[in-house]
Amino acid sequence: MNGDRASQRKLVEHYSPMLFTVARRYACQDQDARDILQDALIRILKGLQKNYKERGKPEEWMRTVVITTAINALNKAKVKYEVAVEQMPYDVGCPPDAYADMGAEMLMELIEQLPDGYKQVFSLFVIESHSHREISEMLGISEGSSRSQLVRARMALQAMILKNEKVRI
Repeated sequence: MNGDRASQRKLVEHYSPMLFTVARRYACQDQDARDILQDALIRILKGLQKNYKERGKPEEWMRTVVITTAINALNKAKVKYEVAVEQMPYDVGCPPDAYADMGAEMLMELIEQLPDGYKQVFSLFVIESHSHREISEMLGISEGSSRSQLVRARMALQAMILKNEKVRI
Protein backbone atom coordinates (compact mmCIF):
# COMPACT_ATOMS: atom_id res chain seq x y z
CA MET A 1 0.00 0.00 0.00
CA ASN A 2 2.78 2.42 0.97
CA GLY A 3 0.78 5.60 0.43
CA ASP A 4 -0.79 4.55 -2.89
CA ARG A 5 -3.98 6.66 -2.76
CA ALA A 6 -5.89 4.57 -5.32
CA SER A 7 -5.22 1.35 -3.37
CA GLN A 8 -6.15 3.02 -0.11
CA ARG A 9 -9.43 4.25 -1.61
CA LYS A 10 -10.26 0.75 -2.88
CA LEU A 11 -9.51 -0.75 0.53
CA VAL A 12 -11.70 1.81 2.29
CA GLU A 13 -14.57 1.36 -0.19
CA HIS A 14 -14.38 -2.43 0.02
CA TYR A 15 -14.13 -2.85 3.80
CA SER A 16 -16.02 0.17 5.14
CA PRO A 17 -19.48 -1.45 5.14
CA MET A 18 -18.25 -4.46 7.16
CA LEU A 19 -16.19 -2.28 9.50
CA PHE A 20 -19.08 0.15 10.00
CA THR A 21 -21.24 -2.79 11.10
CA VAL A 22 -18.60 -3.67 13.70
CA ALA A 23 -18.37 -0.05 14.89
CA ARG A 24 -22.16 0.18 15.09
CA ARG A 25 -22.27 -2.69 17.57
CA TYR A 26 -20.32 -0.62 20.07
CA ALA A 27 -21.60 2.91 19.35
CA CYS A 28 -24.77 4.49 20.68
CA GLN A 29 -25.62 6.33 17.47
CA ASP A 30 -24.74 6.13 13.79
CA GLN A 31 -22.69 9.34 14.03
CA ASP A 32 -20.61 7.83 16.83
CA ALA A 33 -20.06 4.73 14.69
CA ARG A 34 -18.96 6.91 11.76
CA ASP A 35 -16.47 8.71 14.01
CA ILE A 36 -15.13 5.38 15.29
CA LEU A 37 -14.86 4.06 11.73
CA GLN A 38 -13.00 7.16 10.56
CA ASP A 39 -10.51 6.95 13.42
CA ALA A 40 -10.07 3.22 12.85
CA LEU A 41 -9.52 3.65 9.10
CA ILE A 42 -6.78 6.18 9.78
CA ARG A 43 -5.11 3.69 12.13
CA ILE A 44 -5.56 0.89 9.60
CA LEU A 45 -4.03 2.87 6.75
CA LYS A 46 -1.11 3.93 8.93
CA GLY A 47 -0.71 0.36 10.17
CA LEU A 48 -0.64 -1.04 6.68
CA GLN A 49 2.39 1.05 5.91
CA LYS A 50 4.22 -0.79 8.69
CA ASN A 51 4.89 -4.53 8.73
CA TYR A 52 1.78 -5.58 6.80
CA LYS A 53 3.05 -9.14 6.40
CA GLU A 54 2.90 -9.68 10.16
CA ARG A 55 -0.80 -8.81 10.39
CA GLY A 56 -2.27 -12.21 9.49
CA LYS A 57 -5.75 -12.13 7.97
CA PRO A 58 -6.50 -8.52 7.04
CA GLU A 59 -10.22 -8.69 7.89
CA GLU A 60 -9.54 -9.97 11.41
CA TRP A 61 -6.85 -7.39 12.02
CA MET A 62 -9.06 -4.55 10.75
CA ARG A 63 -11.99 -5.73 12.90
CA THR A 64 -9.68 -5.73 15.92
CA VAL A 65 -8.57 -2.18 15.14
CA VAL A 66 -12.22 -1.05 14.93
CA ILE A 67 -13.13 -2.80 18.19
CA THR A 68 -10.14 -1.31 20.00
CA THR A 69 -10.95 2.14 18.63
CA ALA A 70 -14.59 1.78 19.72
CA ILE A 71 -13.65 0.64 23.22
CA ASN A 72 -11.20 3.53 23.57
CA ALA A 73 -13.88 5.99 22.45
CA LEU A 74 -16.38 4.56 24.93
CA ASN A 75 -13.81 4.65 27.72
CA LYS A 76 -13.24 8.33 26.96
CA ALA A 77 -17.01 8.79 27.18
CA LYS A 78 -16.77 6.99 30.54
CA VAL A 79 -19.09 4.04 29.96
CA LYS A 80 -19.71 2.56 33.39
CA TYR A 81 -19.72 -1.15 34.12
CA GLU A 82 -21.66 -2.52 37.01
CA VAL A 83 -19.73 -4.60 39.50
CA ALA A 84 -21.05 -8.09 40.01
CA VAL A 85 -22.49 -8.31 43.49
CA GLU A 86 -24.75 -11.32 43.22
CA GLN A 87 -25.13 -14.37 41.06
CA MET A 88 -27.95 -13.92 38.58
CA PRO A 89 -30.05 -16.69 37.05
CA TYR A 90 -29.51 -17.46 33.38
CA ASP A 91 -33.14 -18.16 32.58
CA VAL A 92 -36.01 -15.71 32.64
CA GLY A 93 -38.45 -18.19 31.15
CA CYS A 94 -38.13 -17.28 27.48
CA PRO A 95 -39.73 -20.08 25.44
CA PRO A 96 -37.48 -21.54 22.72
CA ASP A 97 -40.00 -20.78 19.98
CA ALA A 98 -39.79 -17.04 20.76
CA TYR A 99 -36.64 -16.94 18.61
CA ALA A 100 -38.11 -18.93 15.71
CA ASP A 101 -39.39 -16.06 13.59
CA MET A 102 -36.79 -13.52 14.58
CA GLY A 103 -34.32 -12.52 11.90
CA ALA A 104 -30.74 -11.42 12.41
CA GLU A 105 -31.66 -7.83 11.63
CA MET A 106 -34.31 -7.73 14.36
CA LEU A 107 -31.92 -9.31 16.85
CA MET A 108 -29.25 -6.72 16.02
CA GLU A 109 -31.83 -3.95 16.58
CA LEU A 110 -32.54 -5.37 20.02
CA ILE A 111 -28.83 -5.63 20.84
CA GLU A 112 -28.48 -1.95 19.88
CA GLN A 113 -31.05 -1.09 22.56
CA LEU A 114 -28.97 -2.63 25.36
CA PRO A 115 -27.15 -0.28 27.76
CA ASP A 116 -23.61 0.42 26.54
CA GLY A 117 -21.81 -1.82 29.05
CA TYR A 118 -24.11 -4.76 28.33
CA LYS A 119 -23.85 -4.21 24.57
CA GLN A 120 -20.05 -4.11 24.62
CA VAL A 121 -19.62 -7.28 26.65
CA PHE A 122 -22.35 -9.13 24.74
CA SER A 123 -20.83 -8.15 21.38
CA LEU A 124 -17.29 -9.05 22.42
CA PHE A 125 -18.32 -12.41 23.90
CA VAL A 126 -21.11 -13.63 21.62
CA ILE A 127 -20.35 -11.98 18.30
CA GLU A 128 -16.56 -11.56 18.40
CA SER A 129 -15.92 -14.77 20.43
CA HIS A 130 -13.56 -13.24 23.00
CA SER A 131 -13.12 -14.93 26.39
CA HIS A 132 -14.10 -13.22 29.64
CA ARG A 133 -10.40 -12.84 30.44
CA GLU A 134 -9.77 -11.06 27.12
CA ILE A 135 -12.83 -8.86 27.64
CA SER A 136 -11.73 -7.95 31.15
CA GLU A 137 -8.32 -6.90 29.83
CA MET A 138 -9.82 -4.94 26.92
CA LEU A 139 -12.35 -3.09 29.04
CA GLY A 140 -10.39 -2.81 32.28
CA ILE A 141 -12.98 -4.69 34.32
CA SER A 142 -12.88 -7.93 36.31
CA GLU A 143 -13.79 -11.26 34.74
CA GLY A 144 -16.70 -11.45 37.17
CA SER A 145 -18.03 -8.11 35.93
CA SER A 146 -17.72 -9.35 32.36
CA ARG A 147 -19.70 -12.47 33.24
CA SER A 148 -22.41 -10.56 35.10
CA GLN A 149 -22.71 -8.02 32.27
CA LEU A 150 -23.19 -10.89 29.83
CA VAL A 151 -25.86 -12.52 32.01
CA ARG A 152 -27.67 -9.21 32.40
CA ALA A 153 -27.43 -8.54 28.66
CA ARG A 154 -28.91 -11.96 27.90
CA MET A 155 -31.69 -11.44 30.41
CA ALA A 156 -32.48 -8.01 28.95
CA LEU A 157 -32.51 -9.46 25.42
CA GLN A 158 -34.80 -12.28 26.49
CA ALA A 159 -37.17 -9.77 28.07
CA MET A 160 -37.16 -7.66 24.88
CA ILE A 161 -37.81 -10.76 22.75
CA LEU A 162 -40.75 -11.76 24.95
CA LYS A 163 -42.12 -8.22 24.75
CA ASN A 164 -41.86 -8.33 20.95
CA GLU A 165 -43.64 -11.67 20.87
CA LYS A 166 -46.52 -10.30 22.96
CA VAL A 167 -46.80 -7.26 20.67
CA ARG A 168 -46.95 -9.44 17.54
CA ILE A 169 -49.65 -11.73 18.98
